[in-house]
Amino acid sequence: MENQEDFVEKTGSRNGWKKVKIVLAIVSFIIFLIVGVIAGGVFYGYSSLQPVEAQDENIRFIVDPGMNSKQIANRLEEKGLIRNQTSFTYYLKFKNEGQRFQAGEYEMKPGITIDKIIQKLNHGETVVDIIKFTIPEGYTLSQIADKLSQENLVNIDVLNELLVQPELFSSESIKNIPEDENLKYVLEGYLFPETYEMKSDSSEQEIIERMLLELDRKLMTLPKNWQEQLENQGITFHEMMTIASLIEREVVVDEERKTVAGVIYNRIRDKSIKLEIDATVQYALDEPKERLLYEDLEIESPYNTYYVEGLPPGPIASPSILSIEAALYPEETSYYYYVTKKDGSQEHLFAETYEGHLQNIKKSKQTAQN
Repeated sequence: MENQEDFVEKTGSRNGWKKVKIVLAIVSFIIFLIVGVIAGGVFYGYSSLQPVEAQDENIRFIVDPGMNSKQIANRLEEKGLIRNQTSFTYYLKFKNEGQRFQAGEYEMKPGITIDKIIQKLNHGETVVDIIKFTIPEGYTLSQIADKLSQENLVNIDVLNELLVQPELFSSESIKNIPEDENLKYVLEGYLFPETYEMKSDSSEQEIIERMLLELDRKLMTLPKNWQEQLENQGITFHEMMTIASLIEREVVVDEERKTVAGVIYNRIRDKSIKLEIDATVQYALDEPKERLLYEDLEIESPYNTYYVEGLPPGPIASPSILSIEAALYPEETSYYYYVTKKDGSQEHLFAETYEGHLQNIKKSKQTAQN
């Protein structure tokens, strides 16, 4: 039999080992619990920084001047652009961001990433309200002014005051406009017909400037030698713009622009014949007519090419770049006359002589009857 001391020694050792196991188990559980909590926290933090569910509709929100990153984060959460403002705030601290956020009104779509939101706020990519308007080709200055006024984009009185002050604008093209008291409107023909997008708070002066500069920009798309063509044709830039405006008002079919340009040059160079372009008479009238009468052709106006020789004092409308090209590079032709077909095609019949022109007029009428 074991003596008492041996028994105590053995049982003491066993109890001690049991205690060690219990301690190890407790420590392991605690470690597991801590790791679990940390892992859960990391997962929660990661998931809370993921983009919210994507949506098509833009959300607008305002960052007020003086707002701190926590207040901005709260607003982002309220607007449904981030999942959790606390996680966002900690993320900003981790990335050392939030100090450069700029005030203003922003527009973002739900589903945008956290980093993209930070980028937009840092760069101040605020909402810019845009106005959009279209100036059709061949519009006169009066038509342009009326259109902008009707669309509530300008104050018509302010606009009209600016249109007689070309010195207020930086366009290179308008420096070619001569001082001529016969000009009906100084800037006629120089506001380029185009679709424009501008800031909603653009002033009347900024709108005019934008259209004038668009002409400068479009001229840069022409062949490099286009200015040499002015010398080749023996005309000034202003006269070229005038011819282009006549083409714009007379021609619908693009393929005929250079042919009509050739006719205009032929008649200008032949001192025995006037231009006799109906569009110039319409421009000279106080109100355009659907059909001109013979008495209209006798109106005394520097713009009436039935009344004066050569070109009118300036453009009668805003020409397109195609009409400008035609005025620079006309077709060499022996035609002196053209008449619109009455078949709805809006094409023309061309003739070298007046007798041929009369025959074309008959043909045109016959197509209308058929």
